[in-house]
Amino acid sequence: MSRTVAIKAMDAEAFAAFGDLIDIVGAPDKIINQGFCGRFHDRANLDFSDGRAGISLFKAEPRSLPLKLDMVERHPDGSQTFIPMSEHSFLVVVAPDAGGAPGQPQAFRTEVGQVINFHRGTWHGVLTPLHAPGLFAVVDRIGPGSNLEEHWFEEPYMIE
Repeated sequence: MSRTVAIKAMDAEAFAAFGDLIDIVGAPDKIINQGFCGRFHDRANLDFSDGRAGISLFKAEPRSLPLKLDMVERHPDGSQTFIPMSEHSFLVVVAPDAGGAPGQPQAFRTEVGQVINFHRGTWHGVLTPLHAPGLFAVVDRIGPGSNLEEHWFEEPYMIE
């Protein structure tokens, strides 16, 4: 028996329980650089139990749909921000916490120019670019311990 999850357009309100949608909707908070640049200020809540914020680069292989979802993970000690380094959308899979295990997964497709920040402890799928080159800058916790918990589903979901 197959369980399916329909992909929704990324929306700040629908994603709010899992993290922050970072984009440039509306007017900038401030105009800087002699009027040539709009600053959209302080758009994500970076949250770390200890350690420090670090910037890493990820290069992920593009995936195709439908996608088999058999595992999600979370980072109990820090939030995690994914900043695409190309002009392509990507897939974001999240699940609410249900007593220490992931609940019903949800899937979102970002728009070009959108960045996401997972709240600390949010169950999420692995980095899932839908197009090459799959390059992302990632801001997350650098510190002691593994900061990774995985959950493997007994029966996978299909993301369509």
